[in-house]
Amino acid sequence: MDSATTVSGIPPAPTTTTDENLQSSESSSPADAVNRLIHAVTQRQQHLLDKTVPHVLYRWIVCLCVVLIYFIRVYFVEGFYIITYAIGIYLLNLIIAFLSPQEDPEASLTTGGTLPTRRSDEYRPFVRRLPEFKFWLSIIRAFTIGFMMTFFEVFDVPVFWPILLFYWVMLFFLTMRKQIQHMIKYRYVPFSFGKKQYGKKSAPTESSE
Repeated sequence: MDSATTVSGIPPAPTTTTDENLQSSESSSPADAVNRLIHAVTQRQQHLLDKTVPHVLYRWIVCLCVVLIYFIRVYFVEGFYIITYAIGIYLLNLIIAFLSPQEDPEASLTTGGTLPTRRSDEYRPFVRRLPEFKFWLSIIRAFTIGFMMTFFEVFDVPVFWPILLFYWVMLFFLTMRKQIQHMIKYRYVPFSFGKKQYGKKSAPTESSE
């Protein structure tokens, strides 16, 4: 009788050696550890962001503080104006997306769906292309990245900042004029103050004699 055979007649299951276990753990543990760390940090960050969603006022106060810190940094170092200009162009794109509806009105006209323009139309709230929370978060990230870039001299490109400011003001004026014309043409307002009700109010019923 073979010595490797158990009393019940079933051969024992093959076992791996200690060296093989160590090699497999060493080969997989660094990548697994990094993935677990990234996943944990991402979950923690998302949890903190979710907790700030209902606190709109406090979120924008924090955003204002971040913006002020960045401009104070740029003012004292007297440089990095090209980074500020790039952030300004990025903010302009964010503003346009924030003021634009999620569905293109021109495409809605071809498909039959339009924004309510008469009192008899059904009320549909304005849905932004860029939600308010993502708009706020994008501004925070832009100025945070810009603030970190001010610590590297390679990004301090010498430019005449009044020219950049003039270009940005002109671009902002032309872009906002086009956006306002688009709003007037398709009759939508990107801001809602409470829920509006369309339709005539029901007349009071008279008591039967």
